[in-house]
Amino acid sequence: MPVTLVLKDLSKSFAGEGKAEVEALSHINLEVSDGEFVSILGPSGCGKTTLLRIIAGLDHATGGTILLDGNKIEGPCPRMAMIFQEYSLYPWRTVIDNIAFGLEMKGMEKQKRREMAFQFLELVGLVDFAGSYPYELSGGMRQRVAVARALAIEPQILLMDEPFGALDAQTRNMLQKELLEIWQKTRKTVIFVTHSVDEAVYLSDRVVVLTARPGTIKDMVHIDLPRPRERTGAEFARIRRYVLDHVEKTPFSSKV
Repeated sequence: MPVTLVLKDLSKSFAGEGKAEVEALSHINLEVSDGEFVSILGPSGCGKTTLLRIIAGLDHATGGTILLDGNKIEGPCPRMAMIFQEYSLYPWRTVIDNIAFGLEMKGMEKQKRREMAFQFLELVGLVDFAGSYPYELSGGMRQRVAVARALAIEPQILLMDEPFGALDAQTRNMLQKELLEIWQKTRKTVIFVTHSVDEAVYLSDRVVVLTARPGTIKDMVHIDLPRPRERTGAEFARIRRYVLDHVEKTPFSSKV
């Protein structure tokens, strides 16, 4: 598959008032192929979310470059969409109007954007809730609306920052399955941040394991298991144990 996204020597440091500089990320080099599902995993505080925000253009690196199809990315890019752990839906908008928001910002005519929003509402299985408001939905349903809203603007890359982290285990497993079904239909490139080794192995073509701060790439694990994956299978358990060992054996940095 052709390479879509390239990170070259990406680094990030923070300098607080009256405090020593903190190096969050150090010399990240990563290539992501078109249509690939990549998860980023690592110990708490290793810079996973910071890395995703830099890719999205919501934060700036202090070193290195990001290339999308050979073009340098230096700020928010309309070819990427980001989904956060918080649902970030507009409470005063109905479900279908939340999904259509990005299309409205693009200047699309009302009837056309509602028709397109309805298509993505069908994709996430929430047609019956088109006229509902976010407060009327469960947490899992709200996150499905967030996924539909991101997909509606037809991004090339979908960035997901622990989108299921606040959900109960049963709902989380259900949404992981639904996300894979959507990904297989749309073939979007997905970069997915998670704390869960099980989730990373279940979802991904490849798992990128970061070290503790300053985060750098410790290992990249290719997951060759066919989908749908059986979590109780021996090979799944072996890969999960291998990835978990890499995360657990990463010492926490003493740097401040």
